[in-house]
Amino acid sequence: MEFYEVLEKRRSMRAFHSEPVDQKVIERVFQNALAAPSNCNTQPWYAHVVSGPQLESLRALLPEKFMAGEIELDFPYDGVYEGEFKDRQYASAQALYDALGIERQDKVNRNIAFMRNFTFFDAPHVAFFYLPSGFGIREACDLGMFAQSVMLGLVNEGLGSCPQTALGFHAGTLRQALGIADDRKLMFGLSFGRPLEDAPVNACRTARAGFDDLIQWHTDLA
Repeated sequence: MEFYEVLEKRRSMRAFHSEPVDQKVIERVFQNALAAPSNCNTQPWYAHVVSGPQLESLRALLPEKFMAGEIELDFPYDGVYEGEFKDRQYASAQALYDALGIERQDKVNRNIAFMRNFTFFDAPHVAFFYLPSGFGIREACDLGMFAQSVMLGLVNEGLGSCPQTALGFHAGTLRQALGIADDRKLMFGLSFGRPLEDAPVNACRTARAGFDDLIQWHTDLA
């Protein structure tokens, strides 16, 4: 697949076939993603990939924890969007609900759609992305570049994924369930597998800001 085609095809998928992806394919994606850049080549990332019975256990456990109000974050979830950023946030939510056929005032079905985060949209695999304890914004950027490399690699293999900050709500639960060291801090999760192309939710498209709105040229000499 051509590189720009890979970029264009990557989008968040929220419905997957249940069949697992071949282990060698997953290894190839993550192995190649390790070439991602990082500040001073520190490579400050860890990924834990979960499949099979362990995943099914989490698929049952996480919704229970969330409904019980048991939330533990390693990183604050306190961003406040204003202006054009808030407009984009609302437009993204509207595009998703339109694809699902859910009216804005239908809080019951909106909640059902949100809770599917914690069952990984029925994906056969999920990866959790961690930073070492004590690392901050600069290293989080490095982790993001690594995760983007994973997502593009999945597209190149004919697969799909959905990055989910909501999975960061269960940092403590996941450390305990997966035996992850306390000095690894959960940033987000990524559900992935072979997408159900005919699922209405996977037809969702979010708008992108215009080139001239985001990219500025500085080429004139003084």
